[in-house]
Formats: sequence, C-alpha cells, structure tokens
Amino acid sequence: MTILVTGATGNMGVPLVRELCRLGREPRVTTRNARRANSLLPEGVEIVEGDLREPEFLDRALRGVDKLFLFLEAGDPSRVLRAAGRSGVPYVVLVTSLLAETRPRSFVGRLALETERVMREGGFRGTVLRPWEYASNTFAWARDIREDDVVRQPSGGLPSPVIAPEDVAAVAARALVENHDGRTYALTGPAEVTAGDKVRALGAALGRELSFQETADPDLMEKIRTSPEEVAESFGVCFMESPGVRSTVRDITGRPPRSFTEWAEDHAESFK
Repeated sequence: MTILVTGATGNMGVPLVRELCRLGREPRVTTRNARRANSLLPEGVEIVEGDLREPEFLDRALRGVDKLFLFLEAGDPSRVLRAAGRSGVPYVVLVTSLLAETRPRSFVGRLALETERVMREGGFRGTVLRPWEYASNTFAWARDIREDDVVRQPSGGLPSPVIAPEDVAAVAARALVENHDGRTYALTGPAEVTAGDKVRALGAALGRELSFQETADPDLMEKIRTSPEEVAESFGVCFMESPGVRSTVRDITGRPPRSFTEWAEDHAESFK
C-alpha cells in the first residue's frame, strides 16, 4: 500500500511520517527540498522532490497512491484533490479547520467547507480532521523572544484549546492505517490557554522570565471585537470564542493530547 504525505517537512508532516514509520509503513512524501527532507525524515521514506502546483509533478507523485494525506495549507488543495481523483486515489485524509464548524462564514471556514465539498463530490473514501489553533503558531513570537524577552499582541485574547501539530499527526496516522472512513473529527488540545499563559509556559521552558505586553491599538481592538475573523490571518483564532475542549485525540490514539507546556518544553530550542 502506498501512502502519500504532502507537506512532509512541516510541523505536522515530520511527526506524521515518523509515526507512520513507527507503525510499520514507509510512505512516499512530497517536498520542494529533498535535502531538507532527508535530514528530517527516517530512512526508507520515498522522497519525491517538486512543486504540487506543477501538474506534471503532481501526476507523478500521485501515481499508484492508495491513500493521500492533504492539508488545507498545501496550496490549492481542491486542485490536488481533483488530480487525485483523475489518478484513481481512493482514500484521503484531509486536514481543514475547526472554523468550518465554529465560523463557517469566515474566510478559512468557507475554504475548509469548500475543500471538504470537493472531497465528498470527488467520491473519495476517507476522513476529515478539523484542528483548532496550532501550538506552533507561537513560532511567530520567536524573534521577539530572542531579541528582548517580550511578546507583543493587541490583547491577551480569549482562552483557546491550542493543539500540538504532533497530536494532529497522531490522529492522521491512525486514520491512514485504520478504518475511519466517513468520519469528521474536531481536534483540540487538553486545556484552554491565553496568550499570557503561552508566554509564561515558554519562559519556563527557556528558563527565562518573559513578559507579555498588550499593544492596545484602538482601531485593531475594535476590529477584533466586531470581526475577529478579519484579523485571523495575522493573529490566528485566539480572538474567537473557544470551541471547547474535545476528547478526540484521546479517543483515537488512547492517550491525552500534549498540553501547551509540554509542547513548549519539546520546542524550546526554536525560541533560543
């Protein structure tokens, strides 16, 4: 059985490939940088270098594939799905966004629902994963933390059950090797945290005292209050109401999802 993983060198792709290998599968992966993929991924993985936006490369990568892992940020995922249909790929694990449920009229919510519609109408078997905010979004703070130990945001935001990409990958791996056909799973972390909570957790992981500073831009604060989805591209979903903590990661994998504190400890080097 050939499993194709797109985005294999990303925050979700690397742990997914490693988990598939641990489960006895050696997937094919796509990447635009084979040297980087070789440095990050286990031996035995078939690496196909190229750009998914190029039709010839896409057709070559999909040839003979039984199961496809695809996520919303892959760059025109609907086009990839249509190409997968032409190549006869029968099964897809698609990662979209929980905004499809909580904010279906937002840009990301609409894109998620449209991509899911293309998957359904393409006749694929498979599973849809809808994660909430990724813990890895805080990598955007790394420069500020390195320079002056201060994270600046418009406000502390609302409590948000952030999820580690590794936990999305763990569920995706199960969906690729087990039968989860026709299921749609909402994925969150184990607890709701604010921006201030994240900064404190990162400081503890680094052994330094970090501070959180609200910039309190009145125009931006008004936009956050009235149309938080409009600022989501810059600041994520932390200004939107929480979807609540969901038990899906534990239900599927048999273990609890990582807390933000655990994720920060695992990735402290990225903030040094």
